[in-house]
Amino acid sequence: MERIWLKSYPPGVPGEIDLDPAATLVSLVRDSCARFAARPAYLSMGRTLTYAGLDGLTRDFAAWLRQQGLRKGDRVALMMPNLLQYPVCLFGIWRAGCVAVNCNPLYTAPELHHQLVDSGARVIVAAENFAATLQAALPGTALERVVLTSIGELLGPVKGRLVDFAVRRVKRMVPPFHLPEAVRLRAALRAGAAAPLREPELAQSDLACLQYTGGTTGVAKAAMLSHGNLMANVSQAHAWVAPLVREGEECIVTALPLYHIFALTANCLTFLKIGASNLLIVNPRDISGLIREMSRTPFSAFTGVNTLFNALLNHPQFASLDFSRMRLSMGGGMAVQRAVAERWRAVTGRSLAQAYGLTETSPAVTINPLDVQTFTGSVGLPVPSTDLSVRDDEGRELGIGECGEICVRGPQVTRGYWNRPDETALVMHPDGYLRTGDVGYVDENGYVFLVDRKKDMILVSGFNVYPNEVEDAAALHPGVLEVAAVGVPDERSGEAVKLYVIRRDPALDAETLIAHCRTQLTGYKVPKYVEFRDALPRSSIGKILRRELKPEAAGSAARP
Repeated sequence: MERIWLKSYPPGVPGEIDLDPAATLVSLVRDSCARFAARPAYLSMGRTLTYAGLDGLTRDFAAWLRQQGLRKGDRVALMMPNLLQYPVCLFGIWRAGCVAVNCNPLYTAPELHHQLVDSGARVIVAAENFAATLQAALPGTALERVVLTSIGELLGPVKGRLVDFAVRRVKRMVPPFHLPEAVRLRAALRAGAAAPLREPELAQSDLACLQYTGGTTGVAKAAMLSHGNLMANVSQAHAWVAPLVREGEECIVTALPLYHIFALTANCLTFLKIGASNLLIVNPRDISGLIREMSRTPFSAFTGVNTLFNALLNHPQFASLDFSRMRLSMGGGMAVQRAVAERWRAVTGRSLAQAYGLTETSPAVTINPLDVQTFTGSVGLPVPSTDLSVRDDEGRELGIGECGEICVRGPQVTRGYWNRPDETALVMHPDGYLRTGDVGYVDENGYVFLVDRKKDMILVSGFNVYPNEVEDAAALHPGVLEVAAVGVPDERSGEAVKLYVIRRDPALDAETLIAHCRTQLTGYKVPKYVEFRDALPRSSIGKILRRELKPEAAGSAARP
């Protein structure tokens, strides 16, 4: 498909990015820290970390990692919410030449164990609130060092690196744990500050992140994102927002978790490039607290998912915020609902632009023009230097307006999955196009519309949930004979998980089974609804047919 979308590009957005072949994420961090040294880089709980302070602390953490014997290409895991410690450690990992492994801090021990073993991480930095889970996940991993940090650990000065502090008490909620060999992050930073740092040479082909996802098929696996992949997507996103933003003047609200690829690239990296301030929200589920933080900090940009926008709009204090400086608001991770987009514009006076991407594409594939005045349901236009092809099941390209699988090619597309060549082969066409697993079409003006997902993936608040994983967890209960998991519409999360169950134990009830699943799965993966059946639909070879359950589930989600 020729790039017909170029004719619809907003003024000032180029068709191709011009990426310096020597540019890496380390050079991005260095350049921004030098250019915007006195500017606030991150704001958290009333405290400010300047770009100069960020530069010093990332250097110290990189030096400590090298002091521990880590070398280029070694993996370092991060497990924390949006704290000042996150960018400090992330950028330090890259400056040491290592690869970041982002872990959801709400993972259960089995989920975390899988990710640590699969990645081969040698070091993990975790908020102590999740240390008990880490302790349970440790056996059998390759971890050599555990670094723990408290929520407020960097809210006081470290060698004078942090500035503009206001006194604030941080409430600690830490379950008991026993990790006697763990190192405190503050101690690691002090040791690193006293050590020399020789940063290894990096190329765009070097890995920067192992970003875990279910992909378009199967269980959780790591998309290999290189420095080139992420730098390309930063450049693509920057080209899109550059006509609207001003260097050194922006402040973006980061309520989405930085361990998720959307916030990582859009908020953490793209806005770093323009010297913006990032207002880090530790707990975005506390909507009152989020609004309170937004009221204290003049902000100009906001990213989120549909459920977050909806929750804000339904809070009585949201409309009283000052939106006069806000120039950009963008939704991704899941479909933005028309009613939410229209309410957002009515309340804030600003349009809500929808974007689309995947973990495997670093993530941006398409973005709507940021000054769009009406909600069309489109996920936007392919970003610069991106090719998009709509194909049928045989891989043949379809025409304008024809529905098929969205396939993507561009410098932001992963080279494949970590140690999974078989899984990589399933999603890559021979001509370099990635199969997204999403069905959609392109209209005559180049706008992309998504229709449905090709696989059975369930999307809960922007996070991928895979039926096999949920079914496996449910089947561990001795009262379950057979089970099928499907997604059902949900007003709060877009979709929720529903189980259809054939009982082994007639006394098994929905509440008991859901409680069991909660011990095995992260919260957003836990089934919300359960329906017990005497039989489940099957194919001729005995495979349970989820697709025959989905229409029923959509019409009847209620728990019996």
